[in-house]
Amino acid sequence: MTHTVLQPPENSAHRPVRSYVLRQGRMSPAQQRAYATLLPRYGVPYTPGPLDFNALFGRDAPMIAEIGSGMGDTTAAIAAAQPQNNFLAIEVHSPGVGSLLKQIEEQGLLNVRIVQHDAVEVMQNMLAPACLDGIHIFFPDPWPKKRHHKRRLVQTPFVALLASRLKPGAYLHCATDWQEYAEQMLAVLERETSLGNTVQEFAPRPEYRPLTKFEKRGLKLGHEVCDVIFRKT
Repeated sequence: MTHTVLQPPENSAHRPVRSYVLRQGRMSPAQQRAYATLLPRYGVPYTPGPLDFNALFGRDAPMIAEIGSGMGDTTAAIAAAQPQNNFLAIEVHSPGVGSLLKQIEEQGLLNVRIVQHDAVEVMQNMLAPACLDGIHIFFPDPWPKKRHHKRRLVQTPFVALLASRLKPGAYLHCATDWQEYAEQMLAVLERETSLGNTVQEFAPRPEYRPLTKFEKRGLKLGHEVCDVIFRKT
């Protein structure tokens, strides 16, 4: 699940429209232990100013950001399968952070770091322009009711911000099991002139994106899963 805050127009006096409701669910004892003991090692405190990835990971490697890592299953699976890449997981909910930290320890993952903070502020203030080789946004909250569509994450201003953080040739990969939201994603990304679609419309699921529990549940309910993959031109 993806969590962030959508920024209002400049000089707006209105509060930001949040794409998530911050409900801190209960953490299991294992998640609590991982959160307490491992966050200092693998967590990245929010501090305005561009991150030094080489210093953070101790190496120079392609950098992938995942916005809304949820419980971390997909993040851990992709990081384990791609040890040549570095991954920055952005997640606001503590149980999800604890779960991912637990998996990092269990799988011995050295290429994952976590920022527990709002994704818009992380993108704006911690990531320099053209610093990322890829961005993953998997199954963000679809906010299905029409009156809540303004809360959806994938909208024009945020996509423009994401595109500015991608290197030339880098990719933005979104996935959803909500067809109407998938069509909105496609339309929004097509309007971003610095991005180009890798296929005609929706892309087949790449091998690197594993089937998640959430996705399998959606498939059982008859929901079609759509992947949208664009590249920075």
